[in-house]
Amino acid sequence: MTPDAAPGRGSGASVRENGRPARRIRSEGGNAPVAPELAPPRRRPWLMLGACAVVAGLLVASLMTGVYDVGDGEFGSEMFWITRVPRTIALVLAGAAMATSGLVMQMLTQNRFVDATTSGTTEWAALGLLLTVLLLPGVGLFGKMVIASASAFVGAMLFMIILRRIVIRTTLVVPLVGIMIGAVVSALTTFLAAKFNLLQMLGVWFMGSFTSVVRGRYEVLWVVAVVTLLVFVMADRITVAGLGKDIATSFGLSYEAILIAGTALVAIAAGVTTVVVGFLPFLGLVVPNIVAMVRGDNVRSNLPWVVLGGVALVTACDLVGRTIIMPFEIPVSMVLGIVGSVVFITLLLRQRARG
Repeated sequence: MTPDAAPGRGSGASVRENGRPARRIRSEGGNAPVAPELAPPRRRPWLMLGACAVVAGLLVASLMTGVYDVGDGEFGSEMFWITRVPRTIALVLAGAAMATSGLVMQMLTQNRFVDATTSGTTEWAALGLLLTVLLLPGVGLFGKMVIASASAFVGAMLFMIILRRIVIRTTLVVPLVGIMIGAVVSALTTFLAAKFNLLQMLGVWFMGSFTSVVRGRYEVLWVVAVVTLLVFVMADRITVAGLGKDIATSFGLSYEAILIAGTALVAIAAGVTTVVVGFLPFLGLVVPNIVAMVRGDNVRSNLPWVVLGGVALVTACDLVGRTIIMPFEIPVSMVLGIVGSVVFITLLLRQRARG
């Protein structure tokens, strides 16, 4: 595969005819997904307002759900601000960041089956975090965040480089490459953790949960809010880069710069989220695909929906984990893993039916 080829999605472009919105053109292979659609769908403000109301309802439910009675006098009010509010804010920030990072990965790789989970990015972040504990045990939370993000960036770039050096004959090869890389890195991380008696700590990272999120331990997550805003700023460039190197260059854009910048944003989101709450599997895979099925592939018009969808999904899964066996709690990663695996298999079957 040449660098100009679309890894996993085939060639294609969106064109305008007589001033009409851009339409999709399939590649000749017949089994490749369509190229990004530049024209946004018709706006329906009432749908957005309804989605915002649903998300707001989920967030209120998150604030009101818990074992401790926050209405129990002054101490209850204090617990509300120490635990419930930080946890809900963390759900919003992590859900929005991981969902948008999945959208960015799918556009840059031109493959719907890629996100931080299926590209091995989160496994690289965990390896960087473990090396920080082993080599720099005195480093603070911010230092761990920086090193985990740097490690995730190295892993994501390695994934991109491998994709550009192999021949992609089916869309399923791309996530398989990422999953295999992630498995190797995860095995190395587990070996190091076992050797230095850190398996319990590693288990906490792999078992993503918002249980430990309290005031004073979640504030670094505001960094991923900046990541989400930067994705909004770069939305049009990412859309054009998703059409391939030749088209991006013809628009006067630096394809390599967009690729590196987008990968860096994904790495920061994965690194910071791993440090604070651990893994959130398939979140960046499920939400962008559902939104794209309904609205097409325009990044800018889809971003608000992806953000809302990410927040709604992670909050709903967290509520299920907190209430299904109350007063105990199931980690949100387990619920997300079940939902994400079902959606992933559905997408695979849908892709096979198309082919």
